[in-house]
Amino acid sequence: MEGKEEDVRLGANKFAERQPIGTSAQTDKDYREPPPAPLFDPGELHSWSFWRAGIAEFMATFIFLYIIISTIIGVVKSPNKCATVGFQGIAWACGGMIFVLVYCTAGISGGHINPAVTFGLLLARKLSLTRAVFYMIMQCLGAICGAGMVKWFQRHDFETLGGGINAVASGYSKLAGLGAEIVGTFVLVYTVLSATDAKRNARDSHVPILAPLPIGFAVFLVHLATIPITGTGINPARSLGAAIIYNRGNAWDDMWIFWVGPFIGATLATLYHQIVIRAIPFKTRA
Repeated sequence: MEGKEEDVRLGANKFAERQPIGTSAQTDKDYREPPPAPLFDPGELHSWSFWRAGIAEFMATFIFLYIIISTIIGVVKSPNKCATVGFQGIAWACGGMIFVLVYCTAGISGGHINPAVTFGLLLARKLSLTRAVFYMIMQCLGAICGAGMVKWFQRHDFETLGGGINAVASGYSKLAGLGAEIVGTFVLVYTVLSATDAKRNARDSHVPILAPLPIGFAVFLVHLATIPITGTGINPARSLGAAIIYNRGNAWDDMWIFWVGPFIGATLATLYHQIVIRAIPFKTRA
């Protein structure tokens, strides 16, 4: 029995470059920490990769808005919700599309598709301020065009069934709506930072990890929790695009919640990941 335990111990630590599951973090680095992105890199503006990344963000957000608003209108239109995909279907549509779109665009732009995610990665110094602002503009434009496409195809239903806008539901306070957006975005950005962490990828390299999967699943779960409260924003571009194209009723009443909440949530998630999970401010370098 003692020999067997020794074999298990040696087997778990046979490869020094890999971290045994369930053990604490290694003290010696087995990965290369990427350098912080510069705040402003003039060379980016002359690079085709910079512009195609923005186009990729535009197209991804365009497709995302088209799919989810079409799904929402289909659910709201039916008098019998049991005959539609319901809230669960809306959540699956959002999470599934994020999974697909992050998978398709991660190698080009990083697959943000969300100004709050871009802002969180900016705070983590994963991209420059120039690129972050460009991404946010392209995401918002893509969202507007995606919502506009739905209105073009389904004008009557779009205008009579709410246009898929985000708003705090009756029975909930503005503070509850803000809190839901903060917590929901925290979950999303924390998942993004964890799934794309260079240290995690190196340490758990023996465990196959497909980053778009946990990101999409996080979006799905957040939608399940917050659709009854705010319709689930956690993406300022998504909320803005639907509001601009619908532009009536209460489209603008709660818009500040769907910008302030996600940006606060992204900030908190980044601080938590960088300070607690990565302990970057406390690291000493030889």
